[in-house]
Amino acid sequence: MASSSCGKHSRFHGIRCRGGKWVSEIREPRKTRRIWLGTYPTPEMAAAAYDVAALALKRGDAVLNFPSSIASYPVPASTSPEDIRSAAAAAAALQWNEEANNSLKQRERQKKQEDDMRMMMNSSSLASSVGIDEEELFGMPNLLTEMAEGMLLSPPRPPDYPDSSGNSDGGESGLWSF
Repeated sequence: MASSSCGKHSRFHGIRCRGGKWVSEIREPRKTRRIWLGTYPTPEMAAAAYDVAALALKRGDAVLNFPSSIASYPVPASTSPEDIRSAAAAAAALQWNEEANNSLKQRERQKKQEDDMRMMMNSSSLASSVGIDEEELFGMPNLLTEMAEGMLLSPPRPPDYPDSSGNSDGGESGLWSF
């Protein structure tokens, strides 16, 4: 969901766009200093970098972008800016690999769908070129005859309908009276 417009990202915490790239930084708790986490090509990478830093600095109070990915994030050796920055870069690289894998899987799915569509089109053109009689295959002549015969049948009587032998229209039947 990369955007060409610059500014804060509406969905992720701790990132913003600068010059078409996504940057991430975090403020150290109870201090005015910020730790620069890096510049990344996608907002997801910058958000993953922020998550690692937030976990290292804020622990349980951290608001995360990807809470389900906590187990896969690298843990910084200490709370020093250098260690946090290197762990954040590693998390961004993991995010990049995950995005690449998802993109590859999506391309494979799309290629399979295209191949299936091509095969289906080829088989239908083959069927028409070989001369398969589709009317015979689906029983069309008999189907139309059976439908016409069905229109000649009387409608079924309800189970509680009294059988009247003297009156062919059913007498005081509520079924056909208006």
